[in-house]
Amino acid sequence: MKQIQLSSFGIENLKLINASEPGKPNTGEVLVRMRAASLNFRDNLVIAGKYNPKFPTPMVPCSDGAGEVIEIGEGVSEFQVGDRVLATFAPRWIADKATHQEMRHTLGGPLDGTLREYIIFSDSGLVKLPDHLSFEEGATLPCAALTAWSAFHIYSRLVAGEVVVIQGTGGVSLFGLQFAKLSGAKIILTSSSEEKIEKAKALGADFCINYKQTPEWGKEVRHLTKKIGADHILEVGGAGTLEQSITACKPFGVVHLIGILAGRSGELNLLPAVMNNIKIQGIVVGGRKAFQEMNHAIEAGVLKPVVDKVFPIEETKEALDYLKSGSHFGKIVISI
Repeated sequence: MKQIQLSSFGIENLKLINASEPGKPNTGEVLVRMRAASLNFRDNLVIAGKYNPKFPTPMVPCSDGAGEVIEIGEGVSEFQVGDRVLATFAPRWIADKATHQEMRHTLGGPLDGTLREYIIFSDSGLVKLPDHLSFEEGATLPCAALTAWSAFHIYSRLVAGEVVVIQGTGGVSLFGLQFAKLSGAKIILTSSSEEKIEKAKALGADFCINYKQTPEWGKEVRHLTKKIGADHILEVGGAGTLEQSITACKPFGVVHLIGILAGRSGELNLLPAVMNNIKIQGIVVGGRKAFQEMNHAIEAGVLKPVVDKVFPIEETKEALDYLKSGSHFGKIVISI
């Protein structure tokens, strides 16, 4: 079978190889023919050795994937041959809360990931793909979509009429925009690209702020909300943008801390967070139960993920370089 393998850290050590097929599934296991994978910011960090240099190599990268069940082991009742399925990022994380071990037992490091033709999964490490989505669209859901869903519907409760600030137009951000719109929220989106701002408006963003033209965009959010502030901030920047998020947030609001695109460290004035009872909630994807709930909502709302570009598996390096460039709008997918 075709398989992308990282022999040691560094994108130059990423190669497409012929590997042995995994054999037959045991009791409670499912053999899946993978059809697509999608990329996350994490994947480039893992490949570069910057996410966790202790991850074992060689490894198969990538955490997201969609495929078709081709064989089931004994005792499997939830899936049948022919079912279209999605891999869960953390196959041992089932309910809302998880142990440290369950949260760190993840595909694409330290476990082998999804960039290969055949994988044997535990039946608890899969969920069904929404019927109206293609394999390429479905492959975008396991990490980016579930992260946004967990922020708004697992660790807080987004309700109609609330104001949400979305940072940027990457995968998590656009799912956040779509889920917020589905909930009837008002959406303020930040971006440095006028072209992406126009695309975001077409997806339902009510207001957009160009953060290059308006570096203190937190104050602009307060202006747009008549000095009240936003109920939720989808924070993908990290230390470089957190202070603006706190400024933009209303008293008792939530900053959902998801990424570190703008840096890991920096001087922060956290006093406004204290004085306004602002909750800063870290978000790392979510469990299988939340994934299933999200997929029901996606089916009910007939939500379609935003796929920027699909690369063949032979062009995995090019896909990763495109992700690193930051020029994408939505998700980057690799066809297997």
